[in-house]
Amino acid sequence: MNINFEHKQAAHCENGVTSNLFKHYGLSLSEPMIFGIGSGLFFAYLPFLKVNHIPVTTFRPLPGLIFKRAAKRLGFEIKRKRFSNPDKAMLELDKKLEQGIPVGMLVGVYHLTYFPKPYRFHFNAHNLVVYGKEDGNYLISDPIMETPTSLTYKELRRVRYARGVFAPKGHMYWAEKLPEKINLNEAIVRGIVQTAKAMLTIPFPMFGIKGIRYLAGQVRKYPKKLGENMAAQYLGQIVRSQEEIGTGGAGFRFMFAAFLQESSGILKQQSLHDLAMEMTAIGDLWREFAVETARIVKKRSTLENPYDGVADLLLVIAEREKKVFQELRKIKNTNP
Repeated sequence: MNINFEHKQAAHCENGVTSNLFKHYGLSLSEPMIFGIGSGLFFAYLPFLKVNHIPVTTFRPLPGLIFKRAAKRLGFEIKRKRFSNPDKAMLELDKKLEQGIPVGMLVGVYHLTYFPKPYRFHFNAHNLVVYGKEDGNYLISDPIMETPTSLTYKELRRVRYARGVFAPKGHMYWAEKLPEKINLNEAIVRGIVQTAKAMLTIPFPMFGIKGIRYLAGQVRKYPKKLGENMAAQYLGQIVRSQEEIGTGGAGFRFMFAAFLQESSGILKQQSLHDLAMEMTAIGDLWREFAVETARIVKKRSTLENPYDGVADLLLVIAEREKKVFQELRKIKNTNP
């Protein structure tokens, strides 16, 4: 039970899984293109949702949305399933593999045996592809890894039913029907416009540009509100979300910039090239925020008022991103 599936390493798991699945069916698109069409850039600071008692900061939409959006915009019909019974989930997976269908799925990272121990933490939104079975082991294409790997029945079952926030509950997905025709230009424009709308128009203060400003206000309050030790832990969680979980804040800005750069040639719009350059510069600011925040956590900051300093930087980032997304909302498909 071995599907002829080509594994390719990627910077981010869901982009990589989506790109590899689409390529299996004859559609070869770059990782940034998948990310942009799937509207993968986002921001939210969620004080009501906590991991290890610390509010969640996220730089991406909910797990699975990049694949869902990209598939829909490119004309793929997809099927997604969750299972309350782990044995039924494994049986359904075997059926799909017997039909020659590679299957994407969400798993928990903590018990992934092929991950180095320092990279195993409680994160339940990791994507991979199962593309076959050999000697009782499942063949795994994990885009974070350089080469394909494998998991035993017991190991795969365990990571499919990891517990905690965003428990995957056996979540699996696959292509049900292939597109007859692909309108790449339209898919690009729809991806850009939805990303801009999500960053600008959600009315709640925790999301998009408002969310970045909201986080700045919270960071400014951390020392007095939480005390020095807990404030450092809160900052450390933000940096981990930004730079370690997926490609995060700076990495996602660079990836989105690459998407805009590639799209400028396809749509023949110079403005996208210019906005790609600005988004790259904003990515540099996010990285500067991460570096300075890490210095605060390690008590090495040279800023006179460290928490005010990084909060001010977040406000600069918010203002510059706002201008980029205001321009991107105006993009239209002028080259159908």
